[in-house]
Amino acid sequence: MNNDTIFIRQETASDILKTQKVIQEAFSNVKESDQSEHELVNKLRKLPQFIPELSLVAESINREIVGHVLLSEVQVVSNKRIGKLLALAPLSVSPAWQKQGIGSALVNAAHREATRLNYKGIVVLGNPGYYSRFGYVRASEFGIMMPFPDHMDCCLAIALQPNSLDDMKGDIVYPKVFFE
Repeated sequence: MNNDTIFIRQETASDILKTQKVIQEAFSNVKESDQSEHELVNKLRKLPQFIPELSLVAESINREIVGHVLLSEVQVVSNKRIGKLLALAPLSVSPAWQKQGIGSALVNAAHREATRLNYKGIVVLGNPGYYSRFGYVRASEFGIMMPFPDHMDCCLAIALQPNSLDDMKGDIVYPKVFFE
């Protein structure tokens, strides 16, 4: 990716339809997908767990939206406390723009913004081969359990600061819209 051709910025209201199209295109041929990721994003935007600063788009030099990433709040529940982390879902890049580093640029920008907003870490249900390049490891290594027992190898987490997940052991509770 030529960094001069892509700009990562916060999504605006005028981007929503374009973002929806990117998400639909990005997941149209993904066999593990039910092709409803765009609907999930629309539902998440209406919840208190939605943080506008963590809905980012990749825009081409021609002002075309070519990628999107969303981080939203999830709870970490243990018998001692309830904490907050972020869930990365979804990460989308238009098929014509894939394999050019746009997804990586979006993830890195999302990490920077989440760190700036003082979040401790992020969880994702994703491909370990892809997300390990950013430092994600199995969530269970942090004592974090996600509600996807059939996909434990894909339940990943990253600490945004050294040792920031030491006190975040527990079960991840996603907003209900993730399961509708």
